[in-house]
Amino acid sequence: PQPWERGVDKPDHIAPALDIMLEGPIGAASYNNEFGRPALAGYFRTFEQADAASGITRGYHNPIMLAGGYGVIRPRHVNKNPLPAGCKIVVLGGPAMLIGLGGGAASSMAAGASSMELDFASVQRDNAEIQRRCQEVIDQCWAQGDENPILSIHDVGAGGLSNALPELVYQGKTGAVFDLRALHSADRGMSPMELWCNEAQERYVLAIAAADAQRFGAICERERAPHAIIGATNDSGRLVVADRHNGTNPVDMPLDVILGKTPGLSFEVQIYAKRQNQQGTDFKHAPARSRQGSVPGITLDETIARVLQLPAVADKRFLVTIGDRSVSGLVTRDQMVGPWQTPVADCAVTAATFGARTGEAMALGERPSVAVDNAPASGQLAVAEALTNICAGRILRLEDVALSANWMAAAGDPEEKAALYATVEAVSALAQQLRIPIPVGKDSMSMSVAWKDGDSEKRVSAPVSLNVTAYAPVADTRKTLTPQLRRVEDSVLLLIDLGMGKNRLGGSALAQVSQQTGLAAPDLDDPALLAACFNGVQLLNETGYILAYHDRSDGGVFITLCEMAFAGRCGLDIEVDDDDLAAFLFNEEPGVALQVRAEHLHTVRETLLRCGLPETSLVEVARPNGKREVRIIHRNRPVYAAGLDQLHQLWSLTTYHMQALRDNPHCAREEFEALQDLDDPGLSCEPTYRLARSAPRAGNARPAIGILREQGVNGHVEMAAAFDRAGFDCIDINMNDLLNRTASLDNLSGLVACGGFSYGDVLGAGGGWAKSILHNDRLRDEFERFFNRPDSFGLGVCNGCQMLSRLRSIIPGADDWPDFERNRSEQFESRVVMVEITDSRS
Repeated sequence: PQPWERGVDKPDHIAPALDIMLEGPIGAASYNNEFGRPALAGYFRTFEQADAASGITRGYHNPIMLAGGYGVIRPRHVNKNPLPAGCKIVVLGGPAMLIGLGGGAASSMAAGASSMELDFASVQRDNAEIQRRCQEVIDQCWAQGDENPILSIHDVGAGGLSNALPELVYQGKTGAVFDLRALHSADRGMSPMELWCNEAQERYVLAIAAADAQRFGAICERERAPHAIIGATNDSGRLVVADRHNGTNPVDMPLDVILGKTPGLSFEVQIYAKRQNQQGTDFKHAPARSRQGSVPGITLDETIARVLQLPAVADKRFLVTIGDRSVSGLVTRDQMVGPWQTPVADCAVTAATFGARTGEAMALGERPSVAVDNAPASGQLAVAEALTNICAGRILRLEDVALSANWMAAAGDPEEKAALYATVEAVSALAQQLRIPIPVGKDSMSMSVAWKDGDSEKRVSAPVSLNVTAYAPVADTRKTLTPQLRRVEDSVLLLIDLGMGKNRLGGSALAQVSQQTGLAAPDLDDPALLAACFNGVQLLNETGYILAYHDRSDGGVFITLCEMAFAGRCGLDIEVDDDDLAAFLFNEEPGVALQVRAEHLHTVRETLLRCGLPETSLVEVARPNGKREVRIIHRNRPVYAAGLDQLHQLWSLTTYHMQALRDNPHCAREEFEALQDLDDPGLSCEPTYRLARSAPRAGNARPAIGILREQGVNGHVEMAAAFDRAGFDCIDINMNDLLNRTASLDNLSGLVACGGFSYGDVLGAGGGWAKSILHNDRLRDEFERFFNRPDSFGLGVCNGCQMLSRLRSIIPGADDWPDFERNRSEQFESRVVMVEITDSRS
């Protein structure tokens, strides 16, 4: 344990925090890899704080794991259509299973408040491959434009079908009759309640016009996606659920009773009102209890070492490299920055389509540790962090940004309920002032764990935790700013301090590692300054004045500057004139740091002032040096110096220990020690040829190439885009097409087996794909005939490469092809590497 960590009791049936962080991210990454979406942003926070006076322990015995994403939808598909009588209601996806019972209720109550058996019953299981197949069906449908057979669609989440089906039918302004036993079920003994209410994942409910049911079924069959027609709509306005096993209707009632007149949720917030009366002031603006700036009993060297290793601050590479960051072929900015691939990017950016310069950006913000002292401030800071992160993208207007708000709280605690109400109110007011919508979000009100230890009752409750995800269209993906410090000695790092010199330390990394409580909490006191900062940075980005950009958040401006230095392998002189050195370096007031050339500094200042920022918010804080050291000069007196490699290793120590415990420890050690190599040139690209803007063609011909995929393959769309740009006519070929003889290899010039996870995310999964060919005499002959033609070629990538390597018995000249073995780290590795393309017969 670290010096600031104290052991906190837990009930026996929940996993230790270390186990969760070692195993949980692997599960999430594996699912996302197999489903086929790039993982481009995230965070890692640990927190525990015991208050001896109140007896309250704050922490995350119920851990938060955030997953989300964005997509693009055609205008004609935005709204759900009214449903005429006779529409077929379809459940698409996996079978009903005896899992996830009561999950919706469990997310609104403290763990331990019900029986342990119910806690376990609410847990669900995943099946990423089924999710992939369902997504292919949906993609095939919307791609048909006006011929899309789907009239309405709804996901199956909390409450299972008991929630999804009534909502689907009610929004379609109709009634319906459902046959429970028409559902695919993994357990024939499930009761009507279990079939109706289980929350088995990877399922959707859809309304399909009766005339399109056969066409939709054919799409499902082609993609091997399970589906069942379980009912039809009618004009009754009633919801009828029939069970043919016993001839009863377990549900038979008007839909209006279920959804038409749902009572609103109301809170009685007595604690909040009482605080207002006692203090005579708003909870949000409660007076500071103290404002200590120094760190008692800890040297500056020790303080820096501790803050660099705090998980919320430290290198998160162990969470980044296990997730695919390139699938889709549209990613233009992921977490890794610069030639040395340092995970410090402020936001993720993707292109709108292949070859486009426009796109979308996504960024996160969260500050739950502040909520212990000032919950509304924590909500406002979460919004501010999301906006200062996404500001790195080239976004035309602040009003173009939209937010998703995910709320977590221990709502069973009256004090936390009051804090939640005040935070929602503060965030709503902030969003309105900034003219930013919050159209979506989720909540979990179960952030408390209660248990008995002998005769004593114990409880650990999380502070109000708001995770904000910001989304925005990007005008030019090439103009995304990064924290990579440029080696321009005649440059300045300018801090835009939206805290206006208050330097409050409450809830900061410094407070956590020094176990200080009761400090004044930072806040976004003037939202207009945030808007001015956003607009000013966008203008400076467009005019090319910004060399590097990074937000100030966890760890304060010292960590902001260090991360910029790590990404650029460039030393810094940090110059501080403030009285309180520690408060200046480590406060986490909202703000950003810009690297600009010294010759442009006056223009940059004038631009920011014209946008509405006051002169006092603009602080020259550092300059690059040529010595690969980070030095701190306080009032013209050197007080600290350390080698860049030394600080980088401190920052990466947490990720090294996690990798050593989870992966191959020798690989983890090699990567960690490589940080000391100051002569490492990093990644570079030296093409020996000029890439043509358009592909060469033999006359007007576009050779036909088959884009071959199997269930679980997810890289076929970007593969088709690449070959289309190279001058080929791309044909989508599913293995079912070959099995059913609706497609053939005979007329193809080329064949490419695409990447993904056919037959699961396991080593050798491509072998299952190969066996489906080798053990089918007709398919084996067709592939062998193709590979033996003198005018054909084949390419295998990732999973497809594994598959082709197993077909070497039918491919001429492939006798010496290698087998694939497990890598040394024993993990999926998503890393950018350098390769040399040598001359070959290919």
